Amino acid sequence: MSLMLDLKISWSDYRQKIEQLAVQIYQSDWEFNQIVCLARGGLRVGDMLSRIYNQPLAILATSSYSGAGKQERGKLKFARHLTMTAECLGSRILLVDDLVDSGVTLKETIPWLHQYSDTPITEIRTAVIWYKACSVFAPDYHVDYLSDNPWIHQPFEPYELMHPGELSTKFREGVRE
Repeated sequence: MSLMLDLKISWSDYRQKIEQLAVQIYQSDWEFNQIVCLARGGLRVGDMLSRIYNQPLAILATSSYSGAGKQERGKLKFARHLTMTAECLGSRILLVDDLVDSGVTLKETIPWLHQYSDTPITEIRTAVIWYKACSVFAPDYHVDYLSDNPWIHQPFEPYELMHPGELSTKFREGVRE
């Protein structure tokens, strides 16, 4: 049995992987008219893809992780509403998140979107940066397939353990990293 190692991602690597995902989607020749991102992990992915493709972005807040280091998976919770500026949801949706771990979130979001939408959805495709082997759901697009299911440390994680007072002290003292 191999030892599972953590995967640490820098801001530069993170941005590059989103760009790779954008290229992969582009090369598939699939056209969509709406991006839905799952918050919080998919916010940055959805934002960048929305800008690159010039397509409207909708945000659906979901939550399933809690505990120390947010590494304990619990029951999936959905927000009451989808946040978007368009009058209605598009008919061809690119559903994005940062990763597919268990696969439960993406799998359960697709019927949620069909139920939520006032207009018919003709197709939903999914896109993530990381696709873990332990997932019960296979995304349509992914950048990295992770056969050893590592815990991924993303560049924004330090903010989950940070307090505004720490930042205030850091900048007052002129500390640079």
